[in-house]
Amino acid sequence: MAGAYDDRDGVIWMDGAFVPWREAKVHVLTHALHYASAVFEGERSYGGRIFKSAEHTTRLLNSCDLLDMPHPFSFEEIEAAKAATVEKMNMPDSYVRAIIWRGSGEDMGVASNRNPVHCAIAVWEWGAYYGDAKMKGAKLDISKWKRPSPETIPSAAKAAGLYMICTMSKHAAEAKGCSDALMMDYRGYVAEATGANVFFVKDGEVHTPEPDCFLNGITRQTVIGMLRAKGIRVNERHIEPSEMADFQQCWLTGTAAEVTPVGQIGEYSFEVGELTKEIARDYEKLVRGQLVPA
Repeated sequence: MAGAYDDRDGVIWMDGAFVPWREAKVHVLTHALHYASAVFEGERSYGGRIFKSAEHTTRLLNSCDLLDMPHPFSFEEIEAAKAATVEKMNMPDSYVRAIIWRGSGEDMGVASNRNPVHCAIAVWEWGAYYGDAKMKGAKLDISKWKRPSPETIPSAAKAAGLYMICTMSKHAAEAKGCSDALMMDYRGYVAEATGANVFFVKDGEVHTPEPDCFLNGITRQTVIGMLRAKGIRVNERHIEPSEMADFQQCWLTGTAAEVTPVGQIGEYSFEVGELTKEIARDYEKLVRGQLVPA
């Protein structure tokens, strides 16, 4: 399936029913469009099974709580709807997007307590997020935008509004011929890419930023578990940008990114080394049920 995302065949699950893809619309005065009152999840289905589906649904509902937004459907209803949508679309290997948002109603200011809350689930085919970077390593720019302090945003929520500076950072990176951008946090420490967490390797040990002001990704947690099961030390800590000069390998993790090697970040270069390749291979086996989790 290809083409514009509003002009495709198939169906989208909306508020408890399947709607023809092209008819899955909202009003222009939808609160989420004006005030970013929306939360979402990105998930992948492998062979008809959504990887870590329960963890994603739990985070989706937790994001609602952090935004003080009611749950329009229960955990069980969302789980069933995601599985039904994958099956209805006949896409066993696919990307799954679940979104909950405040719609149009009696309120059209910042407050929106009287507006209904909606839920939708869409499924589409989506290959490697970074294209051929999985083989040769992605090239990243360094963003001028920083991840904000958790005192200013609900940093543990996967909320639509938090991605505005990510979009701007990725556009700037693409204009320079890069695949993505690395963002620092409000203190100047290494944080994450625009939609993926980052890992580094030095002398057989792994280092990854402590997620105290950005999303602790589900794929990130999975990979840390895989590394520790192999007996590899994982250091979750604050990382100074200058430390990248001494790191030997680097990779990104995320539902869309999966495990993607990084060859360059700004002026810093990394090899696509054996540990990076091994984790990428093992993750692929894990999500397809070919590797028993530790």
